[in-house]
Amino acid sequence: MKKILKWMGIGLLIVFLGMQAVQPERSNPPVDESRTLFALVETPPEVRAIIERSCYDCHSHQTRWPWYSYIAPASWLVAADVKEAREHLNLSEWDRYKELRAIAKLDQMCQEVLDDRMPLPAYLWMHPSAKLSQADIDLLCDWVEKARDNLMEPDTNTTSQ
Repeated sequence: MKKILKWMGIGLLIVFLGMQAVQPERSNPPVDESRTLFALVETPPEVRAIIERSCYDCHSHQTRWPWYSYIAPASWLVAADVKEAREHLNLSEWDRYKELRAIAKLDQMCQEVLDDRMPLPAYLWMHPSAKLSQADIDLLCDWVEKARDNLMEPDTNTTSQ
């Protein structure tokens, strides 16, 4: 019996080590600051701090890849989550959203935190500081409302030619 357990352990170790050879892409493309949410939407420092603390690792090109994102199978899950998150909302490429889409993205940000869907519970296990308090949620949603209203205002800075 001990011999079987020993060989099973060796087999599992070999499989685990073999899994490490399959590493996912963990990229942080260069960030053009002029294209980001913070460059294009007026954001108070306290709201920016909330977004950077609780959203940036998955929803920007400034992901901090923790140690466990280099160990399979966790590396596969983390990389897939970040890829999917960036597809849904990328704060580093805010300029790609047209006005109505940007407004919808802002509304969705507020709704996701109100519904306790973001940050993801799995992310909070390893990043408890990303948890949003009710005060954080209120501040974020108040900012979303103001930002949405500003985006919906006609541009008074342009002149007819």
